[in-house]
Amino acid sequence: MDNSELNKELEKKSQFDLESKRLDAVFLEIKRQVLSSIEKRKKIADYILDLRKKNLEEYKDDEDKIIEYFDHEAFAKEEVFKMMDKKLKQLTVLKESPYFGKVDFKDKFGENTIYIGRFGLNKEGEEEPIVVDWRAPISSVFYAGKLGEVSYEAPMGKVKANVTAKRQFIIKKSKLLGMFDSSLDVKDEILQMVLSKNSGDKLKDIVMTIQAEQDEIIRQPKNKVIVVNGTAGTGKTTIALHRVAYLLYNFRESLQDKVLIIGPNSIFMDYISTVLPSLGEVGVKQTTFVDFALDIINSNEKVVDFKDYMEKVLSNDEKLHKSIIYKGSIDYIEELNSLVEKLDYGYFNIEDVEFYDNIIVSSDEIEEMFNHYFKYMPLFRRNKKVKLIIFSKIKDERDRLVRNIEAKYKEDKGKLAEEELNNELNNLIFKRKNAIRNVIKEVMRVKESLSWLENEDIVDIYRKFNQDSFSNEELIYDDLAPIIYLKIKLEGIKFKQDIRHVVIDEAQDYSPLQFLVIKELTRCKSFTIVGDSNQRLLPIRGETPMLNLQSVFKDLNIEYFSLLKSYRSTQQIMNYANKYIKYNDTLPPIRSGEEVVEKQVHTMDELTDGVINDIIESKYKGYESIAVICKDMQQTLNLGSRIKKKHHITIFNSEDVLYSSGEVIIPSYFAKGLEFDSVILINMQIPHDEGEGRLKYVMATRALHELYVYNLTN
Repeated sequence: MDNSELNKELEKKSQFDLESKRLDAVFLEIKRQVLSSIEKRKKIADYILDLRKKNLEEYKDDEDKIIEYFDHEAFAKEEVFKMMDKKLKQLTVLKESPYFGKVDFKDKFGENTIYIGRFGLNKEGEEEPIVVDWRAPISSVFYAGKLGEVSYEAPMGKVKANVTAKRQFIIKKSKLLGMFDSSLDVKDEILQMVLSKNSGDKLKDIVMTIQAEQDEIIRQPKNKVIVVNGTAGTGKTTIALHRVAYLLYNFRESLQDKVLIIGPNSIFMDYISTVLPSLGEVGVKQTTFVDFALDIINSNEKVVDFKDYMEKVLSNDEKLHKSIIYKGSIDYIEELNSLVEKLDYGYFNIEDVEFYDNIIVSSDEIEEMFNHYFKYMPLFRRNKKVKLIIFSKIKDERDRLVRNIEAKYKEDKGKLAEEELNNELNNLIFKRKNAIRNVIKEVMRVKESLSWLENEDIVDIYRKFNQDSFSNEELIYDDLAPIIYLKIKLEGIKFKQDIRHVVIDEAQDYSPLQFLVIKELTRCKSFTIVGDSNQRLLPIRGETPMLNLQSVFKDLNIEYFSLLKSYRSTQQIMNYANKYIKYNDTLPPIRSGEEVVEKQVHTMDELTDGVINDIIESKYKGYESIAVICKDMQQTLNLGSRIKKKHHITIFNSEDVLYSSGEVIIPSYFAKGLEFDSVILINMQIPHDEGEGRLKYVMATRALHELYVYNLTN
């Protein structure tokens, strides 16, 4: 070893020792803050208990005061403990690994060195952070894909900075195991280490390995529609979730408990469920579009199960395909608008409202209310408003007549001499009661005569409009958005909760109308929409709607991003998968692996034995999640039952089966968005048209490390 190399090694060791000492000091500070937080929490608890005892004694004879005290005490306790628990949880995470990166840079404020971690850490009473939260605007200088000139957002606007060095750390169980100085993106050694790991049963956060192109999307301004079209494995879902964490960190006051995530199915929603909590974020609403829609529709109507719907789609049911294409068009929205306009001008057969043959509200007055005074309201809210006014007029007329009856009774009673009262009073009382009873009967008759002012259920209106639908008995997935749209236009419904940011995942399968109803219901101007046009499994004519949102988000600021570099699958797997998509601009994956193994089999017995052997071999290699992916449910159940006789495997036969590591057999549409260490793709006579090609692309790109393909030929 020459002197220069020796000097480099000595410098490396010196730097390592310095970083180790700093790390030890940070750990001491974390331990101190943990103990301090526990002590503070204990004091708060003791204070609340003492206050409770004092107030119970002081107000023991005043029930209202006790209730008022408990309401306040419960709120105070909840808020304080929530804050303390959150801090303790963050400190517990930092105890394992307080930071993962360091960056040196110069800006107009001078020379700076910051350490980047999952959460921020400050010494009490000091402004200078020990660790900067990865979501803080200044942390973007670490994620920038270069040394040299960069910029970051600050309260006073953009600040230019010159990044002079970046360093990454591998810290486990409070020990510094390694560090790398990087000049570009996340250092290959760390990224390769993370990507080469086995898949878990849940999606993981990527704060250590966020790439420059991913960070750019995560840190986009709040009031925009961000649309990300990314090939399989580019981290679209993870980016969307990290963007939520970033927005909540920087705009907590306006966004806390006001973020909604909409995913494709329950399996997927469970799969992503731990990412935001791992980033310290709770209170984010997560749902599927079907559950979201049914909650809005609030009807007992039965909707075809997602599994059955996808089975029909994959069976190339011609009538269903035509229905999906039609309902997924802009023309269909125009058809619905025409229906609303038609109903608006001729739905109610307006009549005079008569009370004892006297017109108390004329048809002209009602027309004026419908077409002038309350024209700004949706039609069915208008008719409720008009009905309330008519009811008020009926009440006024009833009260007038009852007053006249009472006045007549008093007048007649007053005319009677004292000796006549005993004989005639009961008769007068009877006449008064009978007259009032007749007025009430007339009120009931008039109200019943207003049946022309009642409207049909929206679902019934939709069924009449949509008589050529795929199914006249059960609603399908594509019926939900039109029904909601009619409820918006005719009833003026809104989402019951205040939503300020919406994430839509697997958005390539959404229709223009689905995007529109989500926007109209939530009234959001802030969206993160992610998908892959190559993975659309539903039939369509023309461009994927998520790539042409100007037609439905006309008043919003939309920006499109493309992601082309896959971080999931190896180069060999992506090369194989890319054969099945027509348009392919993907960049070469950064990780190499085993060649894809393609096998020809001629019988189900041969297929079953081959699959079991590959499962056993994958387990022997240490892979923890192994998926056999079939085209549809019939193939899944058929092959799954055969495998089960010889080897344990979990069969995904519904959305209710939760994803976990181990061996699973699953239909293609349930596997979307998931990833597995090893995938065995079952290719049973799938023709090579464009739709089936996309399906095989989806199936193949679920694999991280190994892909086996079985072609069953008769």
